[in-house]
Amino acid sequence: MSDNVLVAFDGSPLSERALTYALETFPDATITILYVIDPVDAVIDVEAGGLPVAEDWYDNAQERATSIHTTATDLAAEQGIELDTVTEVGRPARAILEYADDQGIDQIVLGSHGRSGIGRMLLGSVAETVTRRARIPVTVIG
Repeated sequence: MSDNVLVAFDGSPLSERALTYALETFPDATITILYVIDPVDAVIDVEAGGLPVAEDWYDNAQERATSIHTTATDLAAEQGIELDTVTEVGRPARAILEYADDQGIDQIVLGSHGRSGIGRMLLGSVAETVTRRARIPVTVIG
């Protein structure tokens, strides 16, 4: 049984399914939600919205992280479970793997994909990278 479970959570429907799976499968574990702020998103936003968007990207990303953590916390509270929330900045797959290694995580749970559209095609699959490189069990929810 896993004592420390990391759920990569970006607010997408599949990440919500991943969280639900973790809550139901590991009810006695310490569950940590990890949201990763990806600086590449700032580049995409600048291309779409120009420099004014660039000036506020980090503040906007932090607000989104807070909102995403609230969503996850509320989902867990519905099942009477408290969880930890963490925000990291970096490439999502790398941040997930480094956090798992640094914090003694026993199991990673994540959705098969969170991004949609061109961002997913350009950036590749976080789930695939995590699955290939993790030193611990990974559950991918599709």
